[in-house]
Amino acid sequence: MSTWRKDHLGASSSEPLPVVIIGNGPSGICLSYLLSGYTPYVKPGAIHPHPLLQRKLTEAPGVSIMDQDLDYLSEGLEGRSQSPVALLFDALLRPDTDLGGNMDSVLTWKHQKERAIPHLVLGRKLPGGAWHSIEGSMVTLSQGQWMGLPDLQVKDWMCQKRRGLRNSRATAGDIAHYYRDYVIKKGLGHNFVSGAVVTAVEWGTPEPSSPGARDPSPLFQVSGFLTATDRSQQPFSLCARNVVLATGTSDSPAQLGIPGEGLPFIHHDLSALEAATRAGTVTPSSDPVVIIGAGLSAADAVLYARHYNIPVIHAFRRPVDDPGLVFNQLPKMLYPEYHKVHQMMREQSILLPSPYEGYRSFPEHQLLLFKEDRQAVFQDPQGHQKVFEVSLVLVLIGSHPDLSFLPGAGADLAMDPDQPLSTKRNPIDVDPFTYQSIHQEGLYALGPLAGDNFVRFVQGGALAVASSLLRKEARKPP
Repeated sequence: MSTWRKDHLGASSSEPLPVVIIGNGPSGICLSYLLSGYTPYVKPGAIHPHPLLQRKLTEAPGVSIMDQDLDYLSEGLEGRSQSPVALLFDALLRPDTDLGGNMDSVLTWKHQKERAIPHLVLGRKLPGGAWHSIEGSMVTLSQGQWMGLPDLQVKDWMCQKRRGLRNSRATAGDIAHYYRDYVIKKGLGHNFVSGAVVTAVEWGTPEPSSPGARDPSPLFQVSGFLTATDRSQQPFSLCARNVVLATGTSDSPAQLGIPGEGLPFIHHDLSALEAATRAGTVTPSSDPVVIIGAGLSAADAVLYARHYNIPVIHAFRRPVDDPGLVFNQLPKMLYPEYHKVHQMMREQSILLPSPYEGYRSFPEHQLLLFKEDRQAVFQDPQGHQKVFEVSLVLVLIGSHPDLSFLPGAGADLAMDPDQPLSTKRNPIDVDPFTYQSIHQEGLYALGPLAGDNFVRFVQGGALAVASSLLRKEARKPP
């Protein structure tokens, strides 16, 4: 660890750090890149296929995108995100991707060290965040090229590593390696602190300033601990003028909230099945593994179990033909394995005997309780109860962001403070062109916390935050 980082992670640093980023996944990495002086400009002579955007880009030649009016540039863009700046940055990085093209980015990048803003990126795991927790052979939902960060395309990195995309998609292991490698290749490593767990972020009301001085901003106190390789914990506390929340959504798995859910054979992560398979405690001759959920995580677990011939009971609350199921929203050509799971869910529930040996599907079933002797009790749509002997249970019904380190666990920051914080239904309320919290100056949110749930679109949030922070730095008195 550099001396600079040691100074700021100590308990008594005198000068506040300009920016602390909590979370080292794709959002945090992209923001660190932009805050490190890497600046996007439109390539001389580049022609964007969107005529309105092309006209606007020619109005300020030689001016960095981060120094332009993001509201103005993004006006009129449409796409698969609700965020105008996410659509803008995506359109600049991948101009015609939604039309099936692979046109090069219209951006060129200049490393201007004088524009860099000192910052730290705190993460529990290695750079890449939750991607290091996903089983490595799993294939990404998005196309591989959409997982890339600025100025290093995934396909180019894969070629260097002599790896290939599978049906235009990459494995989770490759993407985790790519993000870790990106930090190294772009020289960002000195900004990153791995093994950092944030336990508290506090802020107060700024003191009134003297006449003629710049309006004061609140200072944030960020506290937590570092976990060393020997698992010892070293506390840290640092002061910052701005804090960026980029922790994603995978920290706190959703619970069923039924009796027995805390028993040791109940898990909320596919890694538990992987570990049990490796240890030989779950085998083809074991009692069935129960998989709860009808999303992609549950489908991944079904695919994994089927690969190892492990018997499966797959239960979920919705009907198989529910249009809200994610399987009904994925193109069959791109996602054949997920459509195979959907086919199994549908056919096994209506065909007896089952065409899929070792797999049983229970649509519209509700789990009532788990018993200590490894029994699971279900209720079917008619209200009848069914009891099964099980070897292991995976409850894969989604996850929630864990913002327990914030006052009130961040509830007051949501768009509807009276409802639980949810990345899909009730994200943190931010300004769409700066991503700064509507409720707290100096506090920013990125990625799923701000409603951007795909890597492809989290980068626009990073652009908005970096642009806002650069303007703040420019207003600082000498």
